[in-house]
Amino acid sequence: MTQTAPVDHRFPCDACGAQMRFDPQTNQLVCQHCGTTQAMPQTDLTGSIKELDFQRALAQRLPDADIEITRIVACDSCGAQFECDPDIHAMQCPFCASPVVSDTGTHRHIKPAGLLPFALDEPTAHQAMNDWLGSLWFAPNGLQDYARKGRQMNGIYVPYWTFDAETASRYTGQRGTHYYVTQTVMRNGKATQVRIRKTRWRAVSGQVARFFDDVLVLASKSLPKKHTDGLEPWDLSALEPYKPDYLAGFRAEGYQIALDDGFTQARAYMDRMIARDVKYDIGGDDQRIGQIDTTISDVTFKHILLPVWLAAYKYRGQSYQFVVNGRTGRVQGERPYSAWKIGFAVIIGLILAASAGFVIANSQ
Repeated sequence: MTQTAPVDHRFPCDACGAQMRFDPQTNQLVCQHCGTTQAMPQTDLTGSIKELDFQRALAQRLPDADIEITRIVACDSCGAQFECDPDIHAMQCPFCASPVVSDTGTHRHIKPAGLLPFALDEPTAHQAMNDWLGSLWFAPNGLQDYARKGRQMNGIYVPYWTFDAETASRYTGQRGTHYYVTQTVMRNGKATQVRIRKTRWRAVSGQVARFFDDVLVLASKSLPKKHTDGLEPWDLSALEPYKPDYLAGFRAEGYQIALDDGFTQARAYMDRMIARDVKYDIGGDDQRIGQIDTTISDVTFKHILLPVWLAAYKYRGQSYQFVVNGRTGRVQGERPYSAWKIGFAVIIGLILAASAGFVIANSQ
């Protein structure tokens, strides 16, 4: 039977009825109202992370058990889509700090197969952001104030695809072997012997094969890819089978990069790695690739969630973001520059340069 009702991820406390939250420090659910704790459910062998067949997914023939419908909020400013408590009707977008009003929209998507639970709590992530902001030069004073007094960061599970594939590639190309010849050249009116490197090319062909495991592709458009790339590496060997309990107190973003578009990005990465393998197989001192014909098979994928602490603020009408790896504390972000600080630094530099020139001139 096809699932039609959206799933609401609620975790009421057995003692007082308040909502519980996953605590990264204790790896359990904690009620912030009365302090009651609850152990995370144990994963049995049948709950292990499984790969899904790529072609079946494209043909929309995945089992109903692998599909989920959730309530989402869509931000009109940045386009982000994320889950939200249905009892909350107004909030700030965690991605761009714009005001949003919740609606009853739903998102039908491939259910996450696994996730990396948060390992850092909010105060630890906030301190990592503060340390990073404190190291920035030419940042406005308001930014430093934000670092000291900023509101709490948002814990977001960001969607990714991973792809596995078997590849076999045939290639043609050329192997270059360097050799040297001695020639006489004229320099400053004198004949000089020099060694000149040349390359002898020979046609080659061959084949290479590679199995790709967990090629990671960002499935979000809400965060700059350069920032999420900067949060790597992610220890995917530590993935846990998906349990909604890990989402308690956090938000999960819906994927905006479709599965086929995600594979296009993964395939581009695979092609780069295959080209590197071909060059290694050609050998010699230099290589030229003529053509590579790749057969790809047994493509499987997973939808996974990775933990990110996110802060967004507005400065002179423009949104800026900071992201912190929820496992390692690695920080990436963007910031405005203070024009007066840059100008002041330039003036100081000119004064120091002029002073140095004056000292040098008087010492001669």
